[in-house]
Formats: sequence, C-alpha cells, structure tokens
Amino acid sequence: MNKEFFLREFMGEIWNNQNFDKVGHYVHKEYTIHLDTNDPWEGKILNHTEFKERLKFSFDSFPDMKFEISSVISEENHVAINWVLTGTNLGMIGVYPPTKKSINTKGMTIYHFKDNLINGHTQVFDRINVMKQLGFI
Repeated sequence: MNKEFFLREFMGEIWNNQNFDKVGHYVHKEYTIHLDTNDPWEGKILNHTEFKERLKFSFDSFPDMKFEISSVISEENHVAINWVLTGTNLGMIGVYPPTKKSINTKGMTIYHFKDNLINGHTQVFDRINVMKQLGFI
C-alpha cells in the first residue's frame, strides 16, 4: 500500500471535498487525536460517527476550508504532511462570531496508521495566527 497516495486521497476526499460518507474507507474504527493543542477532541478516541462530528464542527466555522499539501514524508506506520490551510470564517468558533474573513495558515500533521487505515494524528499549527487573521486578537 502506498500510504502517501492513500493520505493524499483522504485529504482530497474528506477534507477538501467533504465526502463524509467515505470516512470508513480511510479512517480506522478507533481514531486517536494524540496531540492537537486546543482541539476539543485532543486525547480522545473517536469512532466514525464522532470523527464525522469533528469534521462537521470544523466545516461549520469554515465551510470552504481547503488543505494544500506542500510536502510529505512517509514511513511504515506514519505519514507526515506540511500543509497550507485556507478558508473563510462563516460560522461560530466557540464563543467567537463569524467574521467573513479569510485565513491562510501553515501547519504539520503526522497521521498514524493501523491495519492500513488512518487511526490518529499528531498536529501542530499556529492557531494564534488564525485568531489574528480573523481580528480576534
């Protein structure tokens, strides 16, 4: 299995095209968020329904959210990607109202694999930069 290709397909289908019905094709039945600072699901193990709820939460705030992968490092059980995230804030972010402003930020995610499916991630990106771009700070 080519995990880089699989992950690129996952990012396209799930994150860029919002094909939530394909979650089971890419995501293991137990998906763990190992590290994703300020993510409400950090440290939790999600089933497919909970994974879809997390996606909906993200797209409620940024319905046109897109990820562009800028680099990839693949190994046996992990695929690391650097990415650029763009989107327009058209929904609430916690207690913050929609701003209708666009964001453009960079980050890095290491996806974990089990049984040839994605079963978690470790992620780092500058959420402070996003809050500044939206005018909250």
